[in-house]
Amino acid sequence: MAMINNRVRDALTPETIGLIGTVHRTGSMAAAARELGVVPSALTYRIRQVEDALDVLLFDRSSRQAKLTEAGKELLREGNRLLAELDAVANRVKRVATGWEPELTLAVDSVISRTTVMELCEAFFALNPPTRLRLREEALSGTLEALTSGQADLSIGVAIEPGIHKSVQSKPLGSIHFIYAVAPHHPLAKAAEPVTDAMLMPHRAVAVADSVQRGSGITVGLLGGQDIFTVPGMQEKLDAQLRGLGGGFLPEYLARPHIATGRLVEKRVQRAERVIPVSYAWRRVAAGSEGRALQWWLNQLAKPATRKALLEREHAV
Repeated sequence: MAMINNRVRDALTPETIGLIGTVHRTGSMAAAARELGVVPSALTYRIRQVEDALDVLLFDRSSRQAKLTEAGKELLREGNRLLAELDAVANRVKRVATGWEPELTLAVDSVISRTTVMELCEAFFALNPPTRLRLREEALSGTLEALTSGQADLSIGVAIEPGIHKSVQSKPLGSIHFIYAVAPHHPLAKAAEPVTDAMLMPHRAVAVADSVQRGSGITVGLLGGQDIFTVPGMQEKLDAQLRGLGGGFLPEYLARPHIATGRLVEKRVQRAERVIPVSYAWRRVAAGSEGRALQWWLNQLAKPATRKALLEREHAV
């Protein structure tokens, strides 16, 4: 089998695909040979080599014109596609050599505005970079772990202090204000305020699962023994609370539009106000040696307006 594959690869080269395309375009071996500056017999021999290697006929020789068979048409279609891919790979390699990373992975906490992240991705792709972009949605300590485990290059929305990790560099992103909210048909919607922990205990809490892969992760704002509905991200948490499946703390920017329309009811609780500082972090490298894609993202995150939008714009629903 290996010998057969090698034979096919030796016969099926970019040059022979070009020969087949020229014969198809000019309509005859003789015309193609004239255009290519070779004798017709040499061209015919090259075509037969490919046919023998593939064990198919590429041209219908029953007519005076050189017409591709169905197998020949398929070979030319796929061959031209492969040639285009080879050109794309060559261009990508050349651009990577100028300092662009082949791939950049972003770990984005589910509390971060999806709308703003997608707008940043749109602006990044407008540069026509050779870097492939990969997004990972994480939550709580999983956002930092994706970075420290080498699964991400940049983490946005790190809610725990990353300073203890020598391989990580971080900067403040801002603070997120959380408010307690329930659906208008939830039993706590009409409860007297401030709502105490004893009043919260009988009712299910909606919580975002920590996406950390190792260890038990962390929990925020939950009472011991309380019934919990665990969801994978902040958008699912919002959806669950809108449906009255439980109560819980939501980022104010995310809850406020729904409170304004009456789909959620804000409740003042007896706990201390929840304001959580978050940061963005990336793997530490020598100063000035960051790839151009990472540099672009860090430049965007250095802008106060970008940081504000990541923490205060409502998710696209």
